[in-house]
Amino acid sequence: MAGNIRLEVVTPEKYVVDEDVQIAVAPGSLGEFGVLIGHTPFLTTLKTGVMHYTDASGTQRYVFVSGGFAEALPDKMTVLAESAERRKDIDVDRAKAAMERAQERLAQSKAEDIDFNRAKAALERALHRIRLCETRR
Repeated sequence: MAGNIRLEVVTPEKYVVDEDVQIAVAPGSLGEFGVLIGHTPFLTTLKTGVMHYTDASGTQRYVFVSGGFAEALPDKMTVLAESAERRKDIDVDRAKAAMERAQERLAQSKAEDIDFNRAKAALERALHRIRLCETRR
């Protein structure tokens, strides 16, 4: 079944992706899933990670997503993410600084009143951003 679906990746601030794609693959909270034309409708939560898609011209693209929901329909996939960035828009130096801050907070979590879960989530977001920029060229 050849054809494209519409992919929309949206955050509270902006549209990150709004284009026709051949396939979209996202990090669902129960595992990675892909959506092609004619997909059965469903709704799922997302975990922090990297989604990728093949655009209409056949080029592989990558987007960092953190939390939110994805809705798949037979001709469209909508991702409502807490935060999302295309690989080209990620500031690696900023992500590395965030990683270092989170690691420092985690190291101090026993000595001070540090929110362990918040620091762990910040570290996870920073690591995904860094890996996306450094490993997928």
